[in-house]
Formats: sequence, C-alpha cells, structure tokens
Amino acid sequence: MNRTRNPASVAAPVGKYSHSVEVPPNARWLYISGQVGVAPDGTTPPGIAEQADNCWRNIQAILADGGMTMADVVKISVFLTRESDIPAYREARDRAIGDSRPASTLLIISRLASPNFLIEIEATAAKA
Repeated sequence: MNRTRNPASVAAPVGKYSHSVEVPPNARWLYISGQVGVAPDGTTPPGIAEQADNCWRNIQAILADGGMTMADVVKISVFLTRESDIPAYREARDRAIGDSRPASTLLIISRLASPNFLIEIEATAAKA
C-alpha cells in the first residue's frame, strides 16, 4: 500500500494533497499522459468545469483499464491556462480524488497544445 508522508518539519499541505507518497517495493507503475478536457465523443466543452471533469473522467477510465483506482494515484501535475480557473479545477479535483491525497503540482501556463484546451492533467499511479 502507498504511504503518504507529510513531515512535521515542513508546513502542512494547504490543500488536498500530500508532500510525498512512498511506494512499496515491487509495485506496478502506471504513467498517464496529460489528459485534456476532450470528451469520449471527441468534443471539447468551452468551460473549465466541464473540461476538468472530462480530464478526471479520462484518468479514471485509464486507471480502471490498468486495474487501478484514484487511491493508487501517487502524483498529479496540473496545467491551467488561467489563474481564475483554480477554484473550478479544485472542485472537480475534490470530486474525483475523494479521500486520496496524491503528491501534486499546479502550474499556470500561457497555453496548451490547442487554444481550446484550458486544462491538462497528468498522473502517476502505483499499486503493490
């Protein structure tokens, strides 16, 4: 089982993440490419809430295909194109990750591969 670590010598996490996650020996690793807000039918909704939900839906489908769940996610990296979208992203994240607390990075960048994309999320999972 993966173990979250938040040492007392470091300020507590300010959100729903952990400073680090320790993975046991011989775990299976799954590296998930950056997922953008594209729905299964190939459309991209215009809003951040819908795009964020699509990112998480895609990640959950990829995890399921690998026999894993959000509880196995040890690290996420999130790229947003607008700082104002942070609250909507966090709402979608909180719905998706539940009680999981993966290590996390959030960056605000100038743009993604398509100007229609407002968010991209990549994830790494490990399961013993």
